[in-house]
Amino acid sequence: MQRLFSTFADGWPGAGLLLLRLLTGAALVNFGIGSIREGPPPLTIVLQTVGIVAGVALLAGLFTPVTGALAAISKTWIACLQIPTHLNDPWIALVQIILAASLAMTGPGAWSIDARRFGRKHIDL
Repeated sequence: MQRLFSTFADGWPGAGLLLLRLLTGAALVNFGIGSIREGPPPLTIVLQTVGIVAGVALLAGLFTPVTGALAAISKTWIACLQIPTHLNDPWIALVQIILAASLAMTGPGAWSIDARRFGRKHIDL
């Protein structure tokens, strides 16, 4: 499972990844809930729900490469549908796609559930 993660950065890079995860997760949850409240078509509701679930997982740092990729794919699909609402601005979707994809490529960082579950373990002898 460790091959799935590129790094568990610590220190300043780990803090940067933590901030990136928090920003991305909060944006996915916020815009997903706001979009669902507007009553869009059922396909958009499903895609926004995938984005919300991925956002919550990113906030916790759980399966970051997989959830980042799922969020990027669902937001790309939403952007391609071009449903006109004030929350589905294509620039907002583009920013969310880039943030989620960058997390999928870089990994969760040291301060995440992934690092606790799949990170390197030190064995004291």
